[in-house]
Amino acid sequence: MTKPLIQVELHSDGACLGNPGPGGWACILRPMSGGDDVVLTGGEPATTNNRMELTAVLEGLKTLEDGTVVGIFADSQYVLTGLSEWMDNWKRRGWKTSARKPVKNVDLWKALDGERTRLELSYEWVEGHAGHPDNERCDQLARQQAEMYLET
Repeated sequence: MTKPLIQVELHSDGACLGNPGPGGWACILRPMSGGDDVVLTGGEPATTNNRMELTAVLEGLKTLEDGTVVGIFADSQYVLTGLSEWMDNWKRRGWKTSARKPVKNVDLWKALDGERTRLELSYEWVEGHAGHPDNERCDQLARQQAEMYLET
């Protein structure tokens, strides 16, 4: 069986100045049918890097129509492995890890699970800080968002 063609690429990154600390996230949505990229950004005054990585993907997915085929490109193994491998087991165990501890960031994971059920997702890891143009752009935008909280 062949994989459906990706309709939208979602490139994402999160940043945190300190962990925890002020954080930012960014994602780029690129329609494969042509058209302009959509860039989304945001941040929080006190958060963690993992929360920002998750939020970047979540906020991008929330904008897409049901049934969209999405290729997620991220440098976060935590996000990609969580979505592709861990989440189903967490759900079976009542959102507990294999060590029977509560899943961290469960609010975001549950929201991502909701998005995962209405979209077709594929996952590709990209090496961070290695010159991948979309990852570098997301990293820069996420850092800018985090830095805005230093100025307040």
